[in-house]
Amino acid sequence: MGLMDKLKGELVDIIEWFDDTRSTLAWRFPRYQNEIKNGAELIVREGQQAVFVYRGQIADKFPPGHYQLVSENLPILSTLQGWPHGFRSPFRSEVYFINSRPVTDLRWGTPSPVTVRDPDFKMVQVRANGLCVLRIADPEVFLREVIGTDSTVTTEEIAELLRRIITLAFSDMIMATGLGVIELQGRQVELSDKLRDFVQERVDDEFGLKIDSVTMNITLPEEITQAMTRGVARGVEQAGYLDNVGPMDRLQQGAMAEAMVEAAKNPGGGAGSFMGAGFGMALGQQMGNMMAPQQQGGYAPPQQGGYPPPAGPPPLPQAQTFHAEINGQAAGPFTIDQLRQYVTAGQLNPNSNVWAPGTPNWVAAQTVPVLASLFGPPAPPPLPPRGAPA
Repeated sequence: MGLMDKLKGELVDIIEWFDDTRSTLAWRFPRYQNEIKNGAELIVREGQQAVFVYRGQIADKFPPGHYQLVSENLPILSTLQGWPHGFRSPFRSEVYFINSRPVTDLRWGTPSPVTVRDPDFKMVQVRANGLCVLRIADPEVFLREVIGTDSTVTTEEIAELLRRIITLAFSDMIMATGLGVIELQGRQVELSDKLRDFVQERVDDEFGLKIDSVTMNITLPEEITQAMTRGVARGVEQAGYLDNVGPMDRLQQGAMAEAMVEAAKNPGGGAGSFMGAGFGMALGQQMGNMMAPQQQGGYAPPQQGGYPPPAGPPPLPQAQTFHAEINGQAAGPFTIDQLRQYVTAGQLNPNSNVWAPGTPNWVAAQTVPVLASLFGPPAPPPLPPRGAPA
């Protein structure tokens, strides 16, 4: 082999990257001791970007396409290397391929529960997990902040970093919304978009990443989930019938009731006797609380649960009303007492038309039994003529 053949073999003719892992975010072309010659080919496939780095400084960038490396295509690199008269061959430069396709299999989850201040259950610890879809949006920032001097960067290397960022963003988002745990679980789709915005603020300028979407699944404590399923905490989503009894009180009462039922199934055991005695004392105390206000002339609801106060008496029946013909025009409705005033004033007479709701037609007032008394007792018939039979 001649000297020219040896030199030709040390020069790089084609620069390209075949990636079939879908988990590699960045890859540095293995130049080793070889140099790039004038006119070499650069192939950047879809979903890739190529970045030339000279002595730690980012030079020229290439989107997907097929390029011939000449001085016209490398203006920044020509300036950095000080080529006053165009392209020098060969030259040395690091070439990084950046994966610009979205990474869709990044799973995240809260390593420890996040405490949520809930208006009904006070302080509740919840967990969350889901998927995050991201991509490299700014190769320069990603090269400076993430790649550094590494030859390869995979999703596994930044997964733990992103999980910590998403967990902190989730905690901040929960505090910003101020929602209770039931609302959080019912609005997970809406809150996923809000969580994506919180995460995006922490990774765009810092790492050059773009968050396409974040899915979120919030998990409540098992005791609250079971209570919701049984209906014990039915008052969580709507106000309870007693203002001083909260859902947590009903939750505890429900749990105590279930424990009493289980203990009652074993009447021979000591626990059953103890629970029976405790139940009797609790029932007596609660009955005493209910009876004390009644002895003082009133009723007060029980302090911890119990039955709602009894309903009051039914309302009085509504007085019957009539529409009447007053001065040739329909008016009303009037009560019987109001019609009596019109009779006294001479504006309503026995032949005046009246109508009551539920009747089909107007009729003379004197034909209505409840109104006939307004016009006085009926006049006696005239005396028969003298000599006529009685």
